[in-house]
Amino acid sequence: MNKQGVNPYLPSWEYIPDGEPHVFGDRVYVYGSHDRFNGHAYCLNDYVCWSAPIDDLTDWRYEGVIYKKTDDPYNRDGDMCLYAPDVTLGPDGRYYLYYVLDKQHFVSVAVCDTPAGRYEYYGDVHYPDGTVLGNKAGDEPQFDPGVLVEGNDVYLYTGFCFQHDKSRSGPMATVLEPDMITIKEGPVFIAPSAPYSQGSGFEGHEFFEASSMRKAGDTYYFIYSSILFHELCYATSRYPTHGFEFRGTIVSNNDTGIASYKPAEQPMFYGGNNHGSIVEIKGQWYVFYHRHTNGTNFSRQACLEPIKLLADGTIPQVEMTSCGPNGAPLAGKGEYPAYVACQLYCKDAAAYTAGPGDWMDSRFPKITQDGKDGDEEIGYIANMRDGAVAGFKYFDCKGVSSLTVKVRGGQGSFEVMTAWDGEPLGSIAIKSSNEWKSYSALISIPDGVQALYFKYVGTGRASLASFTLE
Repeated sequence: MNKQGVNPYLPSWEYIPDGEPHVFGDRVYVYGSHDRFNGHAYCLNDYVCWSAPIDDLTDWRYEGVIYKKTDDPYNRDGDMCLYAPDVTLGPDGRYYLYYVLDKQHFVSVAVCDTPAGRYEYYGDVHYPDGTVLGNKAGDEPQFDPGVLVEGNDVYLYTGFCFQHDKSRSGPMATVLEPDMITIKEGPVFIAPSAPYSQGSGFEGHEFFEASSMRKAGDTYYFIYSSILFHELCYATSRYPTHGFEFRGTIVSNNDTGIASYKPAEQPMFYGGNNHGSIVEIKGQWYVFYHRHTNGTNFSRQACLEPIKLLADGTIPQVEMTSCGPNGAPLAGKGEYPAYVACQLYCKDAAAYTAGPGDWMDSRFPKITQDGKDGDEEIGYIANMRDGAVAGFKYFDCKGVSSLTVKVRGGQGSFEVMTAWDGEPLGSIAIKSSNEWKSYSALISIPDGVQALYFKYVGTGRASLASFTLE
């Protein structure tokens, strides 16, 4: 590889949640919505695309804007936002982009001759008589489209179900004609919403949003975000439109459910809604998901982790890591930016992202950046108060005897540990400064694959830009 891969795998100043990964040719393309740094709502920016060679998930290329929110004829003034999309290759060899505007309840389609060119509005998914899906009597509102094409069979998956809303029955599957927009078979429900889940096997992990479908062998994997928000779950079937059984959780963006290094229900990051899918790249499967930054729900970033599809169809839940795209632990030497933290918490445990108010009034640390949206400013961790911890996993350490942190603000020290509940191996004293300053200490890290935790002990609010292993 040209360089090491880290999470988030895109530049720290890019905010692409809801990622749908697809391999077209010799590249993997990620299609998602587009958050704004310091945004006040979800998905405020236009759709862009990023891609990487299938043999190097560290080499991501910006493909540019592929569809503007004003490209939709219902949204020429740009008043509505482009929510989570999906892209698929149609039987005619063209690429189709499916999306829903935030104030609409039907699915619109755009088309392009290439995976990452400029898409053009194509129309709205409709019945043969022209009635738009979502407008027919008995239709439920459409949301978060996911698409799967097998030959001339086109399957559209949609839905949004609040936990206590009895008007929403669950995720829907609609079969389309090869023209990619006309309904061949009307929507059917493939899993239950929470009010209708008793006895279904989905209890406690019922469908909320983020429908996505993949196929491996003869098994269909329905990936979705559950009513717990922070987790991507999956159900499997031998059929694309029925027979789905709940199987488990693939990833949580606060690591709830992982019991290998902590109590299962202990959150290790400030989570929130989750959206993504799985993809096979050169024989290895990955889950793409997003994390929350900036102390709000509205600046989300793309992450990925390798996963295993076992012979029985199950996918063991994976940890959030700093090294997912690397496919192996990071080198235990050199400087690492603090924004690759996969764990972030303080004395007040919380499973969800802090509120959207002024972070200076928040108890919680956050990953953020300087500047404004679009500025290529490297991210860092801000608002680390006494007891706040940033965790990074994993590093292959050999002969590490010295650590350096780059910090501004605060007055005290950073304790260094290799376990969230471990004893400090040493500490690095810091002084208050309005500018970034580096501080070092002789601290030996045991050889082998290690996690690293930096705990701030002191007064004021410290910001952590990076750390260096030597």
